[in-house]
Amino acid sequence: MRSEIQTETEAPAPPDPTAVAETELAPPIDCLAGVPASLGSAIRRRGYSTLTSVQQAVLGAESEGRDLRISSQTGSGKTIAIGLALAPELIGDAGPGRGGPSVLVLVPTRELAMQVRDELAWLFEEHRDLGIAVVMGGTSVGLERRALSRYPRIVVGTPGRVLDHLTRGPLAVDGIRHVVLDEADRMLDMGFREELEAILEGMPAERRTHLVSATFSGAVRSLANRFQKDALQIEGTALGAANRDIEHVAHVVARHDVHGAVVNLLLLNEGKRCLIFVERRVDAAALADQLSADGFSVQAFSGELAQAQRTRTIHAFKEGSIKTLVSTDVAARGLDVPDIELVIHASTPESADAYVHRSGRTGRAGSTGRSVMLVNPRAKRICERQLASARIEAQWKPVPSAARVNRELRQRFRQHVHQRLAAEDPPSQEHVDYAKGLLDGREPAEVVAMLLEMAQPKMDRAAVDVREPSEPVRGPGGSGPHAKGKARPGGRGKRGDSREYVTFSVNWGGKTGAATARVLGHVCRRGQIKSQLVGAIDIDADTTRFEVDASVAERFEKAVKRRDTRDPELEIVRAGAAGTTGGKGGGDRPAKKVHARPADGPRGKRFKRKPGPRKKG
Repeated sequence: MRSEIQTETEAPAPPDPTAVAETELAPPIDCLAGVPASLGSAIRRRGYSTLTSVQQAVLGAESEGRDLRISSQTGSGKTIAIGLALAPELIGDAGPGRGGPSVLVLVPTRELAMQVRDELAWLFEEHRDLGIAVVMGGTSVGLERRALSRYPRIVVGTPGRVLDHLTRGPLAVDGIRHVVLDEADRMLDMGFREELEAILEGMPAERRTHLVSATFSGAVRSLANRFQKDALQIEGTALGAANRDIEHVAHVVARHDVHGAVVNLLLLNEGKRCLIFVERRVDAAALADQLSADGFSVQAFSGELAQAQRTRTIHAFKEGSIKTLVSTDVAARGLDVPDIELVIHASTPESADAYVHRSGRTGRAGSTGRSVMLVNPRAKRICERQLASARIEAQWKPVPSAARVNRELRQRFRQHVHQRLAAEDPPSQEHVDYAKGLLDGREPAEVVAMLLEMAQPKMDRAAVDVREPSEPVRGPGGSGPHAKGKARPGGRGKRGDSREYVTFSVNWGGKTGAATARVLGHVCRRGQIKSQLVGAIDIDADTTRFEVDASVAERFEKAVKRRDTRDPELEIVRAGAAGTTGGKGGGDRPAKKVHARPADGPRGKRFKRKPGPRKKG
């Protein structure tokens, strides 16, 4: 080690002519090299300093003049990637389009349309004259026509509404040079094949057609081969590969224990965003009602909601006033909400691609997340094949037990106490003086224990003991948690339960869509009680009878006498009371006919456009 003190006889060593200062070894690497300056500035202002793999692949590809098939995992920045690919066309001739747009982007859902619009808007924010218009079902046609009359360079829309504007004139196609199909497989699944073919056949021959998706099915490839020329495949990640930033977990859960499993997972995810996927609209409404009655901040999200309500729900979810969203697959594409820590698949995805898109709502933009699948014993092999097809290695674990949930929540609370004690900010002098008074003449440990007990968060909902089933549940009927003769929520069977119950009746039966989960959700929401206070549920053709804990029966009866704004035709009365609805032990009047809510699903086959009423996109 060289001494820091030099003697007078020591001379400093001559400089090494080959040495280079450390800061001169190499120039700093520009991680946005190749990005147009205006777009690079926008990307940096957004807080990004590097490009994702798919964005780098698009910039590095020799794609000039060629059609593109861009595939990459969900949440990897595919929209910005296509924006970079379109940049030479858009910023090379900035300004409003001459009589119409030059870029048309087709998307499957309204949520994805708004997301694409927002992403392209900030990317091209220094080119405000470009103009971006969105056309989609559920919004004002008149307002959209006015937006199109301003000749935006980019139009983003759903197939049905785009075809409406094409056939009725407001949307000119002569200047279109690029058509982008974002999530084309989902558009085909939703029954938009004929609209897509009609739109593409009406586009100028001299154009480029691009496909963007995390997965490409055989049907999509067939469509692409028909309308693309000399397509260049660009893979940000391996085609169909799931996001590596996501931890994948699977729990085998009997159907009647799904609600309990969801409760435990939400308790462990307390305070963080969670997205729960179910199969149908009715399932979304029922589970959301059930969880809301359990005390969770939750709302349902599905295709039956009006566009204004869908927008408000997504905004509340993004802002954090709603922590949990129960959704059909409509949200698997286009729902770009930051920091979703947990995705729960309460129903089995219909395919490996569906699982990839669902789970891709978490672990976005470099963040980590968890995807948890609740698997019915009979569907385990199907799920294993789906995971293998998607090249996902999931951890098969038992459902978190009530003991584990309570233990982990207690540990979190204690860690928080220690963190506060170790914090630099001391308590106020007022609190210190009051603490001295509390300790005067008392055992300090007892005072602290009492304060800890008072400070422990009081949960409105309790963890549920859920056991991993050893064998498949038999038959689709009678397997719900409240089915007649089955175990009640507290884990006690009908015969061994010491609680007293009062029986009620509702004019809603199996013929009009009543199911155990739906009835339970309605009863809890309307009567303002928790699901643990509902006993057996017995569904007949026209009527359903159910039990309510006697301790809350009187309050429940008063609550359900009020007319329900959501389901005004449903009437709940105490069984055997005068004027009760029909069914077993029914009274003196027939039950009103109640219509079941529609379920989400494919739209089915569409027909070619003819003059007449418009269809929503």
